[in-house]
Amino acid sequence: MKQLKKNILFFIMLVIYNTVLGQVNIKGVVNDTNGNALEGVNVVIKGTNFFDITDSQGVFEINDVVSGNYILSISHIGFKTSYKSIDVDKDNLSFLFVLEDDLLNLQTIVVTGTFEPRIQLESSTSVSSLELKVLRQVTPRGTADLLQNISGTFTDASAGEVFTKVYTRGISASAEDDFGWYYISLQEDGLPVSLVQHSYYSPDIFHRLDLSTKRVEAIRGGSASITALNAPGGIYNFISHDERSHFGGEIQLQSGLQGEGNPLYKVDAILGGPLGNNWFFNVGGHYRYDDGARNTDFVFSKGGQFKFNVLKKYSRGYLKFYGKILDDYTNRWTGVAATDWNDPKPAFDQDFNTTALMMPAFDVSIPDGRNLTQGATNSFNPSKGLYARDLAFGFDLLQDLGYNWSIRNNTKFSTKDAIWQTSISNAFVSLNDPTAYFISDTSGSTFPLGQVVFRNAISGLEIARLDNSGIFGGNPIEYIGNGTLPNDAIMGTSAWYKDNKANEWMNQLTLRKQWKNHDFNMGFSLGFSDTSLFTQGSFGYVTYEPNPKMLQVTLENPGEPIIYLSDENGVSNYGGLFYVNSQAQVSQVATFVNDRWKIADKFYLDLGLRLETIGHKGSKDRYAPIEEVGGVDGDVNTAFDNSLNVFTGEQDIFNFNYTYLSYSVGVNYKIEDEASLFARVSKGNKAPELNYYFNNFDNVPVNSKGEIQEINQLELGLKYNLKDFSFVSTAFWSQLKNISVSDFAFDENDSSIFYTPNQSNRSKTIGLEWESIYTPFQNMTFRFNGVVQNPKATSWTVYDAAGSVDISDDSIQDFSGNQLPFNPKLMFNLSTEYQKDQISAFFKWQFMGKREGNVANAFQLPAYSIFNLGTGYTFNKHLSVNLLITNLFNSEGLANFFGANSFGVSANGVTTDFIQANPDASFVVVPVLPRATVLKLNYVF
Repeated sequence: MKQLKKNILFFIMLVIYNTVLGQVNIKGVVNDTNGNALEGVNVVIKGTNFFDITDSQGVFEINDVVSGNYILSISHIGFKTSYKSIDVDKDNLSFLFVLEDDLLNLQTIVVTGTFEPRIQLESSTSVSSLELKVLRQVTPRGTADLLQNISGTFTDASAGEVFTKVYTRGISASAEDDFGWYYISLQEDGLPVSLVQHSYYSPDIFHRLDLSTKRVEAIRGGSASITALNAPGGIYNFISHDERSHFGGEIQLQSGLQGEGNPLYKVDAILGGPLGNNWFFNVGGHYRYDDGARNTDFVFSKGGQFKFNVLKKYSRGYLKFYGKILDDYTNRWTGVAATDWNDPKPAFDQDFNTTALMMPAFDVSIPDGRNLTQGATNSFNPSKGLYARDLAFGFDLLQDLGYNWSIRNNTKFSTKDAIWQTSISNAFVSLNDPTAYFISDTSGSTFPLGQVVFRNAISGLEIARLDNSGIFGGNPIEYIGNGTLPNDAIMGTSAWYKDNKANEWMNQLTLRKQWKNHDFNMGFSLGFSDTSLFTQGSFGYVTYEPNPKMLQVTLENPGEPIIYLSDENGVSNYGGLFYVNSQAQVSQVATFVNDRWKIADKFYLDLGLRLETIGHKGSKDRYAPIEEVGGVDGDVNTAFDNSLNVFTGEQDIFNFNYTYLSYSVGVNYKIEDEASLFARVSKGNKAPELNYYFNNFDNVPVNSKGEIQEINQLELGLKYNLKDFSFVSTAFWSQLKNISVSDFAFDENDSSIFYTPNQSNRSKTIGLEWESIYTPFQNMTFRFNGVVQNPKATSWTVYDAAGSVDISDDSIQDFSGNQLPFNPKLMFNLSTEYQKDQISAFFKWQFMGKREGNVANAFQLPAYSIFNLGTGYTFNKHLSVNLLITNLFNSEGLANFFGANSFGVSANGVTTDFIQANPDASFVVVPVLPRATVLKLNYVF
């Protein structure tokens, strides 16, 4: 026994001795083809946890490597991945690697839209990525503004950072202005920013772009059907910086002017490095102060965010903790008036580049109809716009289980608030229209005919006095005295207050098993959101002019008491236009399987299934106008608080589940090392969002569930990666079925706002996407991407309420076969970039083709072009400066169309017959944002 113990001890010592003797160091330098050192290159010994990241001199060092045969992987975004077989013996090894440019990142590993990391060239999906160079060529105008650089992606960022629209391949019908990401998953590090959407509550509210983003990956359709929660239209994943082997970071100072000289200031910073024992950290964020692209009397945006992650890497995987604190104020631009249906021009002295028809700043407390007996009020100040707060924390775990099994779990908790204090609608309301007076009190207790007085709400000075006694007899108003109102009108607008809250938890777990010819993944995704919504709308008396002013309005008939149609701030009809109070618990549970099967040496088959169940359980308050004589304050002479909508004590309950099966099958054939063909067929589904309940079933039982939309897609593509030229071209066919469409309408008889009954429709789009890059000279690069498509509303009807709640005069209009609105047949980006020594420059042309303004195809938004210019100078490896000019020639392109310039109408109300009957009528459009010039100063350390 003693001898056996001695032999075992001797054997252990021998193994340890030989292991120590067999440990060597691997050193090296990584350069680009111009001989410049590359920082941040990942050098990994495949199949082990040995790795390093090159420093600013391009140097890496991996220590204490045990003897054996290995493959060394050298990868960096923007460069082709290089592999080197190495034989580790007793001597230290030293290498020099030169990485070639990967012009379209086709040999870069992508993690979006797939269950396992995969080189883009070998993927059977249409994947695009934006690297740091492109991210730094944009001015701070929001998420959607950046994404228009991605091939085939339609974005409408005319409203600013929020209230944007993003979609692809004609999958757009339910992507409305107030929740324009309907089919898209906006993600940060692989998980959605937000689980739910409804009016004025989209994921862009909680997302800001800054230096903390390392790259963006995008999937258009295809595998999004099986890899994203309820988002078959695509995935846009913003990926944060990860480990840095050396302490360092960057500070960026931005200062600029927009529109007519409105200032913008922003500071960004990131910092990261090792903490020892394979721990790494990254922190970053920004703060900005922005007067806005158009003219208002308040700061348009201010605030920022802080993000962090802490990573532990170990022999069998990693554990990452991450989080975000967003605390931000911003707003969104509304439309402006135009005339001439064939060639739109600004109307009423407005300007497409500078006019913002928005209420000015003021403070008012409006009674809260939910808790009136407790004296509750809601503060309202339109200068605050949207206040967005997001506190998020999560962890991401990857564990190698041995025997080619691994598990990954990514989970995130968040609490969100989105409080809107802004104006909706800015329509022209003639003083000869009874709506201008009767909307002050929709209870019917006030009959505001006679002498109406308008005063400046700030100074109290009288602006105009008129007599409207003859308007019901067809006689125009008569001014009394010399004062008049601009354009003989007021603005039809609502003081729009929304309080949205959500507590969310989401999780994705993936179990992976690798065999010789199979890469099998299975798992489940979970998402739970406890959300609430309160919406209250009041009327605001505002002048209709380029710089609107609030109006105090009174009825002052001789010998009678003064009737106050508005309060001292100009707010009227307290809480009488809108009342929605709802809460909902949303559950999203999905299980999935996917197998990537290597059928032959260069041929892969990708098969995936996803079974998903969406649950909506909640309640919606019933409401009615206050019944007390004299309204909230009991004073019969204050008409502005007579119509407050209050909770009746009754609620309508909804509890519906939506279950569906989605699939996606793709193939990839590698023609040669630098080229591949791919094809994919997918069937996805889209369950209704909460808007279905919140916008419908007004004071009636929620007695039916919404329709599940079906998305069928086919795509066939070619990827080619040469030394100086790369391209990806994808032909696609997409079909969207069971589209539920409803518009809000205004009843002129009782001044109420309602939603029309849903219509179920269908659309189809066929097209070709492409992205390409060409480097004819060492210092010159050309980029060209875009889409040509034919979007059709194959079966489409619109409900016409004829301007009243009364259904006896309603009709259904059929527009089947028309062009799908807001989808251009052609859009592209063409740019050239120059880089030599310390000087860099770029020039970009963004073209947006003609789009139909509605499904009636009665009005077309003209094509437009935007040109962007940038130049930079690098003083040394630490300091650089860049000048960026967006919309260089101040294009007045029109991005959106809201319909005729009348309160409570929608774009679908404009038909060919309407235009023929109203050739000189004004209408509301939303122009693209004007020129912005930004100077960036970067310090890297």
